[in-house]
Amino acid sequence: MGESDRDLVAALRAELAAVDPSRACDRTAEIAGLGPILRPREAAVARLAVRLGGRARAGSGTRRAFALPPATLDWAQVPDHCRLAWLRGRFLASGSLSLAAGRAHLEFVVAREDAPALVARLGDAGLPAAWRVRRERGVVTAKSAEAITAFLGRIGGSAALLELQARSVARSLRGDLNRVINAESANLNRSVAAAGRQLAAIDALDADGRLQLQPRTVRAVADARRETPEASLSEIAARLDLHRSAVQRALDRVERLALHDDGGVGRRGGGLRAVGPGRPVPHGGREAGPPLA
Repeated sequence: MGESDRDLVAALRAELAAVDPSRACDRTAEIAGLGPILRPREAAVARLAVRLGGRARAGSGTRRAFALPPATLDWAQVPDHCRLAWLRGRFLASGSLSLAAGRAHLEFVVAREDAPALVARLGDAGLPAAWRVRRERGVVTAKSAEAITAFLGRIGGSAALLELQARSVARSLRGDLNRVINAESANLNRSVAAAGRQLAAIDALDADGRLQLQPRTVRAVADARRETPEASLSEIAARLDLHRSAVQRALDRVERLALHDDGGVGRRGGGLRAVGPGRPVPHGGREAGPPLA
């Protein structure tokens, strides 16, 4: 996760920690979500603990611990606003958010026995989640970016979420633009390669005289390709007042004849075979006169 993403997550957590519940029941629910002992990672969460009546106590690690007032929550009986306050407290106490490559990953690390209930409560709030055991702890995860964004908005995030959504849209637009550019580049490369093959085939047929034996349409398309190597098939067709398929067939014929020096190189159905440069004879063996256009 990049520095800007970490800053965005820190801003989101600070925004959630700054929410001041207006109802006493919401304060109690948030305290219950934070847990009896809170070891905050951010100063904003530490200030929240003090604001909710927490008292600093000696911790075993480098982070200060706060003992919060006793609080319980009957999930099945309380209204939605109390549930959201509890979930906000639980996210600030044990949740983490990771943003990388346009994807969001929300994770809670809780006691193993608490993980199934947390999954159910998140599901009630519209956030599908799963859990597993890692180092004897329950790890609850959610990976749907849309559901995570909606969930964080419901528990109090707003300004930081707007930035998160703006980044998601920008990433999506960049991805779409890159796909379009890559597709256009691939099409251009194919067109350049095809034009190169066609010009080489035209030169080969012109060198041994077989180009002049082709129907008028084939010769016209070959001349147009030589004059405008960069033109697309549609542009050549418009220039010659032909269908695009006719141009495609003419150029395919030129490439095929350049690769295979066999019969059928003259007029359609003429069955000419070359016995020397510019000396085509029909398969009956008698020398032919100059080909007709």
